[in-house]
Amino acid sequence: MKENKKVRNVLQKYMQWPVVLSVLVLCANGAVGLVSGKAGMVMAVFTVLYAFCAGVLFWYGKKRILTGLVGFAADFDQSQKNLMASMELPYGIADEAGRLLWTNRAFSAVIKDEKSARRSLTALFPEITEEGLEKMDHALEVQCAYGGAIYRASIKRVTIQSDSGLLSAAPGQKTEQQVLAVYLYDETEIHEYMQAITDQKMVAGLIYLDNYDEALESVEEVRRSLLVALIDRKVSKYISGVNGIVKKMEKDKYFFAIEQKYMPSLEAERFSLLEDVKTVNIGNEMAVTLSIGIGINGDTYIRNYEYARTAIDMALGRGGDQAVVKNGEKIQYYGGKSQQLEKTTRVKARVKAHALRELLETKDRLLIMGHKIGDIDSFGSAIGVYRIAAALGKKAHIVINEVTSSVRPMMDRFINNSDYPQDLFLMGDDAAELADPSTALVVVDVNRPSYTEEPQLLNLVKTIVVIDHHRQSSEIISNATLSYVEPYASSACELVAEILQYVTDSIRIKSLEADAMYAGIVIDTNNFTNQAGVRTFEAAAFLRRNGADVTRVRKLFRDKMEDYKARAEAVRQAEVFEGAFAISVCPAENVESPTVVGAQAANELLDIIGIKASVVLTPYNGKIYVSARSIDEINVQVMMEKLGGGGHRTIAGAQLPGATVEEAKEKIKDVILAMKQKGEF
Repeated sequence: MKENKKVRNVLQKYMQWPVVLSVLVLCANGAVGLVSGKAGMVMAVFTVLYAFCAGVLFWYGKKRILTGLVGFAADFDQSQKNLMASMELPYGIADEAGRLLWTNRAFSAVIKDEKSARRSLTALFPEITEEGLEKMDHALEVQCAYGGAIYRASIKRVTIQSDSGLLSAAPGQKTEQQVLAVYLYDETEIHEYMQAITDQKMVAGLIYLDNYDEALESVEEVRRSLLVALIDRKVSKYISGVNGIVKKMEKDKYFFAIEQKYMPSLEAERFSLLEDVKTVNIGNEMAVTLSIGIGINGDTYIRNYEYARTAIDMALGRGGDQAVVKNGEKIQYYGGKSQQLEKTTRVKARVKAHALRELLETKDRLLIMGHKIGDIDSFGSAIGVYRIAAALGKKAHIVINEVTSSVRPMMDRFINNSDYPQDLFLMGDDAAELADPSTALVVVDVNRPSYTEEPQLLNLVKTIVVIDHHRQSSEIISNATLSYVEPYASSACELVAEILQYVTDSIRIKSLEADAMYAGIVIDTNNFTNQAGVRTFEAAAFLRRNGADVTRVRKLFRDKMEDYKARAEAVRQAEVFEGAFAISVCPAENVESPTVVGAQAANELLDIIGIKASVVLTPYNGKIYVSARSIDEINVQVMMEKLGGGGHRTIAGAQLPGATVEEAKEKIKDVILAMKQKGEF
């Protein structure tokens, strides 16, 4: 606007020059007349003629010049429109709602003359939303896919006048309006090249046989080499099928490398090698299982290998028989249908016990904590670790914020007991004040930072020990100095009971402590019917020898009438979904620890014929607590991980904040249907 006014003023001044010169000539004529009258008369004739010509030029030439200028402007505007219309870059103008007002020929060719009813940016390109257009300030760039091509849509907000020809207005009236200028940049070829580069990236992978030694022992010695050869052939054939290379590093470990373009097909078939290797049978009583760890999209090949190492550790930590893909910070799990084989040797327990003793000998104080809303397994294992600290002469405290009804009867036996210090149990805030460089932290029965009783302690204490029996997820305590996570174990109390036998010579535990640990094993195994192995009974026998009393434990954990009624109501209201999944809701009214009752109800639902897995929802403290249980066919840990939880293969749980019971039910049903469709059970 300012430039147009400036040009208009210059033209007006230029047209006034003949009038100004006429005044100047008139003044010169007067000066000449003063010098000579005759000369002044002669010059006056020429002055009149000049003034006449100047007037004619000013009054009549002005109109012709302006007409010419207007014609030039019109021709220029039309040329500009033709240039915009014929511009090869797709360009269009839309109103603020995204409706297209005008497009050039290149833009029309892109949208292929869509019907006027759909000539809207939001209809043509779903990636462009009305909310995005409303929130944009001056510019917006969106990646769009249309007609098999990929475009970068650059949208800019501009002001346009009605006299530009693109907007109409009333005669003699000028208006201004905000519109959107839209540019489409075809980046299909760039993305094809980028995808080609990505497809050619190397993917590093590791394959570990989970039960190599056990499988070999189950077959005749003369046929063991044949079993190994068949396994090697299965692995080599699988990797060769995707044009990869595989190298056997040890008797039960392989390294392989493939191009990244084959990853989608491997993930789509959910790594069929996991099931294929189980078909190898030459008389071996035990099926061979393996774990796969893959690292992709690292900055370097070394980083991909590091990702693969982390992934294989995750696979083994979750029980094996599964594939784990680590893509940067993102981790995907596949498989995990088999029950992990219990280790028959205690060598690892002895090594961990000696390492724990060496760590604690360098510290003055020990803090012990379990998970939020602790159960008796968490409490019992914490008591066991306290006994280890006491045997080494170290001061120890158990961190517990909320005491549940399942823990209270056992905890009351330690409070005001002269055999134990008054500050044995501490709140989380009090424990945080004690944290210093001479303090060690032992986390029991949990390996997820957000689920611990007091997460801030993980940042305050440098020396951290983790003892747990739950399968690891993508969220782990990464700064642990010593980690003993064994998914095959029935409970954390079982692991602590084994460590107790090796941490120091001739250790003796009190009957109260033995009761607490024995109760943890009984509760987590549902009276030795779930996840109980040979070492479970050996740990229970060790505790019985140290004074654990079965009758006393049973009396401590008898139910209150309100709890029993709530559990019975949850069983009564159970809904059978897809013929094999029992889904119910546990009432929380008049129940001191509804989450514990919900878990008990989930256990009881498994006793119904045809039920493969049970899921009980418990509304408590503004959240929906989910308890999932199974016997053998369903991996409920994978199910709960899809809801943000985790746990064990047959015992798992999750928390759903901000959801109603009905919404939580629908989420669980959607997860079951999705897993069933993918063949995960």
